[in-house]
Amino acid sequence: MKPAKKKAGLLASLAVAALALTACGGGGSGGGGGETAASAPYTVASNVSLDGSPTFDKIKQDGKVVIGVKQDQPGLGFKDAATGEYSGFDIEIARWIAADLGYPADKIEYKAIPSANRESAIVNGDIDYYVGTYSITDKRKQSVDFAGPYFETGQGLLVKKDNTSINSEKDLAGKNVCSATGSTPIQNIKENFPDTKTTEFDTYSQCIDALNNGQVDAVTTDQAILIGYAAQDPEHLKVVGEPFTVEKYGVGLKKGDDVLRKHINEMFTNGNDTWTKIYDQTLGQSGTKVEQPAVDNY
Repeated sequence: MKPAKKKAGLLASLAVAALALTACGGGGSGGGGGETAASAPYTVASNVSLDGSPTFDKIKQDGKVVIGVKQDQPGLGFKDAATGEYSGFDIEIARWIAADLGYPADKIEYKAIPSANRESAIVNGDIDYYVGTYSITDKRKQSVDFAGPYFETGQGLLVKKDNTSINSEKDLAGKNVCSATGSTPIQNIKENFPDTKTTEFDTYSQCIDALNNGQVDAVTTDQAILIGYAAQDPEHLKVVGEPFTVEKYGVGLKKGDDVLRKHINEMFTNGNDTWTKIYDQTLGQSGTKVEQPAVDNY
């Protein structure tokens, strides 16, 4: 993996945004959703024809868009337990794509998919596309395609507030580190930190529970996600060190659906104003400005 560019200003400021985001828009547990401030309404940004896209043909036949998401990542993809509403930057990106395909919020069904099951959900057609802190990697591109990237971050570490033995990734030898099964961060630890023990769960929230009860010493994933958790419990949790990878988030698509991939990539390319609007009304509430990354037209 490449060394991360330092983004301490952005990442530190995301904590503020993470707390504010749980009040933003959403979809009910049945999959629908009303419009949010950021998505009312989105404008079509892609002129690429969807003729020949098997995914879009399925969407038309179903009369709805089925989107794989995360539901336990404050600020990015989060489901409110009380209301069943979804909120966050990734959720708004998913809604924007649906709107560009011609499907409003009430024609969206969300499916929360654990990290380990993302490829199989796309390959099996359980979802039409996936938007949920999904890092673009060569290994994953063997079984699925990606549109984007639409965001860039880096791997970080979350520890208990009173932990003084872990200050960066250099202190992980002999420690037990937790992340989601099948995620890029846990693979990075296994491959590049051989003296570190690993624990895996389906969701990051289970790792947070394991950290709080002393089962593990640290939780690792993209630092933007970790700051969201730290912001929820600042008296007991903290993020340490600097990002030590570069992770580019992409939209997971069915392998070979070049038509849909190109359509979404053009939407991202032409829709900078919309991307900025989504960011400003979600993560950007931290007051930190971040530029939209250029898409990879592979």
